[in-house]
Amino acid sequence: MIDHVSIYVTDPEAASALYAAALAPLGYEILMKFPGAVGLGEKGKPDLWLIKGDPSAQKQHVALRAASRSVVRAFYDAALAAGAKDNGAPGVRPMYHPHYFGAFVLDADGHNLETVCHDPYLE
Repeated sequence: MIDHVSIYVTDPEAASALYAAALAPLGYEILMKFPGAVGLGEKGKPDLWLIKGDPSAQKQHVALRAASRSVVRAFYDAALAAGAKDNGAPGVRPMYHPHYFGAFVLDADGHNLETVCHDPYLE
């Protein structure tokens, strides 16, 4: 079981605005702030950390589970509205499995943020 993930970004404060908007449909919000770090999560537990650092070393891919396909779509729309770049519109990805419904965006540092619903037909 994963407890938390850290992503190194150029500007945690700016990145947190995009991540908070994009992940609001999943119930995520900014829960903690420290100098050079912002923690996001749900139910009072930060599990996604944006840390000031050098993001050029290697781009990260973080996928968060969505409760339904409509949440995947809401994430994608919110992320683009907040300044993310499209990296794969909401849709079924049958190469992973028949019910894999995901969407992908890139943040300002080029990290790939995804939401996915694995359940069939949950709108």
